[in-house]
Amino acid sequence: MRLLLDESVPRRLRQHLPGHDVKTVVEMGWSGVKNGALLALAGSDFDAFITVDKNLPYQQNLTTLPVAVVVLDASSNELSHLLPLMVQLDSTLAQLKPGKCVLVKG
Repeated sequence: MRLLLDESVPRRLRQHLPGHDVKTVVEMGWSGVKNGALLALAGSDFDAFITVDKNLPYQQNLTTLPVAVVVLDASSNELSHLLPLMVQLDSTLAQLKPGKCVLVKG
């Protein structure tokens, strides 16, 4: 699966997503692009957008997008707080459909 990590997600998280093609917003040259435009860009190249922005589902109409959104819900966006969510994230990714938003919570 092709995954895009939001700027707020530590890039080192990619090491914990084996078997996936993982890029960051910064690597794609999309730093500073606002959520709506960013999700539209992501839809052309990625299967899922991974963020820690819990407000994103309320700010965007995600059902029209060709990309799925996964919101990681942890007490902080530090890698040590996100790692416990990796097992649930992996099983979520296996069932993900475009236009869906899924909250992965510890």
